[in-house]
Amino acid sequence: MTLTYAAAEGLSGVSLRQQAIQILRTQILIGALAPGRLYSIGEIAEQLKVSPTPVREALLHLAGERLIVMVRNRGFSVREIDDHDLDELAECRHYLEVPAIVSLTQKSRLAGRALLVDLASQTEKAAAEGDLLSFLTADRQFHVLLLSETGNSRLVEMVATLRDQTRLHGLTRLRGSHELLSSAKEHRALIDLIEAGDVPAARELMARHLRHTRGLWAGTASIPAEQSVDRC
Repeated sequence: MTLTYAAAEGLSGVSLRQQAIQILRTQILIGALAPGRLYSIGEIAEQLKVSPTPVREALLHLAGERLIVMVRNRGFSVREIDDHDLDELAECRHYLEVPAIVSLTQKSRLAGRALLVDLASQTEKAAAEGDLLSFLTADRQFHVLLLSETGNSRLVEMVATLRDQTRLHGLTRLRGSHELLSSAKEHRALIDLIEAGDVPAARELMARHLRHTRGLWAGTASIPAEQSVDRC
């Protein structure tokens, strides 16, 4: 097993644990770490060029997110998840995130606009360069920050958990593609629609953006609008 997208170059900085969490979460989301086999902490630490300690700490965190199962004295395995589970996750996200965007658009103001724009730019840059680790990290931060504008910390926590439990195996094939860059550019468009107070357009864009997680990002064809749950 070889970790991808610069993970094997080693970790650096003040929080090896946090970097390991981001890398391993990404590898699980895109399918590089897959269900059906047992991974050892030693082999992961060797791939990341760090000691086993930050890897073990990262894995305990991911076990708490229900992404993996720790196997005592042996390592860990990735939790199985099927299409029905993924459909439920996508539906839950729609029911939570689309109304939240409607509420923010009705207020037409984003206190964290500067940081949101910066994160939107980061996702576009990473998408253009085919850097999936940076893309998914910035994408997650963007959506978490955007939802935090509602002031509802429980909403933010629930959506973050739902995001982390999904699988996006189609992203590897989309690396550096026009489709991935177009999706990244929807972040900037969403900011503009919220600030313009355009509720119908913001609702439709957010619903379409979420459909990527069960369409091309998941390795399947895009879900037609009429088959999605866009009735919020």
